[in-house]
Amino acid sequence: MTDTCSPRPMVNAGLLKKYLGRRVTTVVKVFRSDGADLVGQAPDGTSITVRKAASSSITLSHFVEVVGVVEGESALRAEICTNFGDAFDMVTYNQLCQLANCDNRDCFV
Repeated sequence: MTDTCSPRPMVNAGLLKKYLGRRVTTVVKVFRSDGADLVGQAPDGTSITVRKAASSSITLSHFVEVVGVVEGESALRAEICTNFGDAFDMVTYNQLCQLANCDNRDCFV
């Protein structure tokens, strides 16, 4: 069941500053991951840092969906990370982020 009471905006890195302190969803192309942080590329090609949840024991694939709270213009604190595999169309997802944050946003709940 979809949670329509508190929907999460789909964002690229350029939109993060609009949602400081709020919960969002994005997809990250993973460059590297150490114990606490994941560094990768947001859908718009900008570098982004994701602080993984302390309880996260996920084995990361090349592309990861991140649900988390925006902590800065290029930083998220992850609540949920979901593997999206090794092939994902970031260009189309970036276009979706742009559509979901303009006049059409009511269509994306």
